[in-house]
Amino acid sequence: FVDSTHVKAHANRHKNKKEEIKKVTKAYQEELDKEIEEDRKEHEKKPLKEKNEKEETKEITVSTTDPESGLFHKGEHKEVFAYCVETSVDKNGWILGHKTFPGNLHDSTTLLPFYEEKLKKLKPEKIVMDAGYKTPAIAKKLLEDGIQPVFPYTAPKRKPKIENPYYKREFIYDEYYDCYLCPENQILEYTTTNREGYREYKSNKEICKKCPNLKRCTQSKNHQKVVTRHLWQKYLDKTEEYRYTKKGKEEYKRRKETVERQF
Repeated sequence: FVDSTHVKAHANRHKNKKEEIKKVTKAYQEELDKEIEEDRKEHEKKPLKEKNEKEETKEITVSTTDPESGLFHKGEHKEVFAYCVETSVDKNGWILGHKTFPGNLHDSTTLLPFYEEKLKKLKPEKIVMDAGYKTPAIAKKLLEDGIQPVFPYTAPKRKPKIENPYYKREFIYDEYYDCYLCPENQILEYTTTNREGYREYKSNKEICKKCPNLKRCTQSKNHQKVVTRHLWQKYLDKTEEYRYTKKGKEEYKRRKETVERQF
């Protein structure tokens, strides 16, 4: 069982400075970039242009008291300098390991370094995590290492602006033809693979214009629906299959009596 918590740093929020830093390359980025180029080549698309230097940097707020901490958004309006502590426990609640990161890093970023350093050597059969860790990269890494990730159901992150909308889950992916089928049985064809590793599928605008349920589908001015699919989505699909099993449901419920008690 894995979870994280934020611990407030002993640092005044107002004692800070702005710094331009180089973006940290994710552990799996090189592998993903290679697969993106291979996928584009298979679809007869041109190679992506190399990123310029401006895209590789970002400005962050750094504490002058404790520069190793990170600015954490606590709720909608409060910001504090803090640390993120990743922790793992066994089925009995005994702590197996922990690792500290700056508080401005997301769980999906800190899990893999924590796993490589603390968890991999323990050779776990399963790792139970909350929705913050539910990413294609994490699912892929663990499944390839012979570990079953156990994730919860994830509801749509944003409240839909459209009344009674068609959700992404209602668009069915056809692996054989590499396309999506919309709720009105129309095809969304592959158009490109973007820099983030997502294939983009687009509907036929002329057909969509005449659709009686267009307003339930998209607010696009050109009446075109776009659905994306990550190159590693198949790994997340495997975790979803396990989530529906009786065992998967029971294992996830145990989070509240194991790792969540540590915080």
